[in-house]
Amino acid sequence: MTATYTWDVFTTLDGFGSYNAHGDWGGYWGKQGPEFLDRRAAQYGEELRLVLGANTFRMFQRFLGTLTRDSEAIDPVNTRMKHQPTTVLSSTLEEPLDWPDATLARGDAADIVARLKDESELPLRSHGSLSLNRTLMAAGLVDRLQVTIFPVISGQTGDAPIFAGAADFDLELIESRTLDGRTQELLYLPTRHH
Repeated sequence: MTATYTWDVFTTLDGFGSYNAHGDWGGYWGKQGPEFLDRRAAQYGEELRLVLGANTFRMFQRFLGTLTRDSEAIDPVNTRMKHQPTTVLSSTLEEPLDWPDATLARGDAADIVARLKDESELPLRSHGSLSLNRTLMAAGLVDRLQVTIFPVISGQTGDAPIFAGAADFDLELIESRTLDGRTQELLYLPTRHH
């Protein structure tokens, strides 16, 4: 059985995945609430294999590096993300990776993820990793696209347009929910538009 690959991405209403040095939003653009945090903790509490690109992995190391299993009481979402089995796709990182259960994979991203989908007994999930996942979507390897839209417009401070340079896709909405009365989580089946 082929493992399902989900690309999990955060965005502002105007399509940015982060903000530049002039932005003072804080994590989750300051819009996290109890429903959102509980939902994220549940998603990353499930058994899965995390797939990350090098830049996202470096960011995770910087921001989550000090978390231990004991951190779950104060930060369950990030602690669970850090302690999932993780495959990092990179041609620049060197082993050993300073991460609890990380494997470094070198080579063509589409080939690596296709092999992971065939071999993994766990569902695959990637958070962020924009250029990696745009490539994987173009190759037809992303089965689910989970977009979480935070209720902000960051026209002046927005950075990293989520879908800049992506191929064209038709999206079939298969699930949606509103968290904390303001944040939208949308789950799509992406199909390449021809």
